[in-house]
Amino acid sequence: MKQEIIHDQAFLAKPSVPASADDTDQVNDLVDTLKANTDKAVGLAANMIGVNKRIIAVQIGIMSIPLINPEIINKGEEYSTMEGCLSLPGERKTTRYNHITVRYQDSNFKMHTQEFTEFVAQIIQHEVDHCNGILI
Repeated sequence: MKQEIIHDQAFLAKPSVPASADDTDQVNDLVDTLKANTDKAVGLAANMIGVNKRIIAVQIGIMSIPLINPEIINKGEEYSTMEGCLSLPGERKTTRYNHITVRYQDSNFKMHTQEFTEFVAQIIQHEVDHCNGILI
């Protein structure tokens, strides 16, 4: 079910706790909320809908993909960029990496390790920052 986007910076600055199989409804809500906002967002973290769990959703083409308990385990090719956020007004300068390796669970809580590059890597880094309580 689509949820409202949270703008409370104090809440967003709290690091998220690991998600479990009991959080399936929150995973579905996050994906539904991303789908409802694809005209202005390419990724969301669960804390952006008021759920303090390590869950993100990323728009890859026409697919809204959840990554549960994502952890960036490798990164390379640093660059600077400007990013916006649905929860915060304006754009801010940040450092990102063009290549990342992420360990995460899928919606069935099966573990994966996958490499991502370019814009998808940037989206994932932004949303993992949300999970870590980092606001840009």
